[in-house]
Amino acid sequence: MNFVFIRRFLIVVAIFLIWFIIHTTFVIIDGLNDELKPVDAAVVLGNKVEVNGQPSDRLKARLDRSVELYDGGYFTFIIVSGGIGKEGFDEAKVMKSYLIDKGITEDKIIEDNNGYNSYITAQNTSKIMDELDLDSVMVITQYFHVSRTKLAFRKMDMKAVYSAHAKIFEYRDIYSIIREFPAYYKYLFK
Repeated sequence: MNFVFIRRFLIVVAIFLIWFIIHTTFVIIDGLNDELKPVDAAVVLGNKVEVNGQPSDRLKARLDRSVELYDGGYFTFIIVSGGIGKEGFDEAKVMKSYLIDKGITEDKIIEDNNGYNSYITAQNTSKIMDELDLDSVMVITQYFHVSRTKLAFRKMDMKAVYSAHAKIFEYRDIYSIIREFPAYYKYLFK
């Protein structure tokens, strides 16, 4: 009887690991394959602001990618979305300031100061797009975060959702990739 239980338990664990590997492979491939199409707006998801008030390397990479694509003519507006981090800075304001320093005019940058997570950012972006009569959006974030972010945006009835990933890779990505597995399903069933 004990052997049967152990065997069944090992089968369940094996199935879970196989599903995790398949899902994670899809997430990585999806995130690394940018969908570069002309859209109305880009949404840059927030990330840590350092104690000196400067964007973290991850956040800079997202913002730099948005500048690159804006200069390439892919979108007219950039929505910067973030909240107030534990360091005490409003991520959206820091992001906007960074983009202005990079040559983006203030009238092309829209702040979402209540983007405390990807799902809330999707809700806020949907409202902003309705107000401005915009139809299409490109999310800009880390590659491992793209699938879940697009899912959140599509749950807000945004049909034309594209993506681009920030050009940065860190050791910390391993943790983030693992975390994306349960986070994706949390959003899927929300």
